Amino acid sequence: MKTTSLLVVVLLLSAGAASVASAQTPAVAHNTWTAGAPEPTAQTTQAVGVINGEIYVVGGASCYTCPNLAITQIYDPATNTWSMGAPLPVATSNGPTAAVVNNILYVFGGGTESEGVTSAVWAYNPETDSWSSMSPMPTARGCAMATVANDSIYVIGGCGEDPNDRLATVESYNPATDTWTEETPLLVGKSQPSVGTIGTTMSPPFTPTTRSTIVAADGWTADGDTGDNEGYNISANSWSSLATDPNPRNGACTGVIGEFLYVAGGNGTSTESFNLSRNTWNTLAPIPVWTQFAGSAVYNGLLYCFGGFGNSGGLNNTQIYQP
Repeated sequence: MKTTSLLVVVLLLSAGAASVASAQTPAVAHNTWTAGAPEPTAQTTQAVGVINGEIYVVGGASCYTCPNLAITQIYDPATNTWSMGAPLPVATSNGPTAAVVNNILYVFGGGTESEGVTSAVWAYNPETDSWSSMSPMPTARGCAMATVANDSIYVIGGCGEDPNDRLATVESYNPATDTWTEETPLLVGKSQPSVGTIGTTMSPPFTPTTRSTIVAADGWTADGDTGDNEGYNISANSWSSLATDPNPRNGACTGVIGEFLYVAGGNGTSTESFNLSRNTWNTLAPIPVWTQFAGSAVYNGLLYCFGGFGNSGGLNNTQIYQP
């Protein structure tokens, strides 16, 4: 009888503890958008990267006709607060792009007031809060996108000095040696594509041993918005066509989470995900505030969209997507 009573007490205590834990850990609301603290200064066509749990948002401009910015704004997702870092040595807008390797933020290209599109490469060290100049890109360009694969940074597409010049250029940067390599160009020249590296085992036309594939969807071509979608086989240095985005766009908020490339905004409020292994697109909850040329970052399984251009001009809002 005593053993039975003791067992009942233990079960009741366990149930109570589970109830408390459940109350303290709310269920995740999937396929939803929330708002974070707004940026202190509105930014668009800016470069973004994540270092040690903080998101660095660099350069850009606050509106179409506003001067270029050199600011470095730092968002802490854990505290939902902003702080400032050392500014870029040269104010840069027109779509600089960024990537992080070994906790160093690398910023590529964009446009400056003095030289138009630039080939400049800047490296930011958060330990010293300082910038250093690195070997320039072989091709000066703005509105490109960067992604990391195999410890190299691939800078993809973009625009040249001529506003109608949409580039198919792909160049890889090795931070360890500060050197550049020209890679096979895109099938379609475009600026502001939605780019990310997805690790997966592919089926033909990719070899079964391929473990990471760069996806470059969407963008702006000489004919306007495109849904063109391409996959880059890193080991073969070759591009192949993938399923077209049903909503052609450029300048989307974009990032890879798991096996999916997410794209939001750009041509409207639509949000889609691309499943590389199935080569299919899926429609998701729309982004609450339409934005184009927003800064993008993925951290802790969430997609962050900072600022951009909206119906009211330059934006400073922070929109966060939970898959």
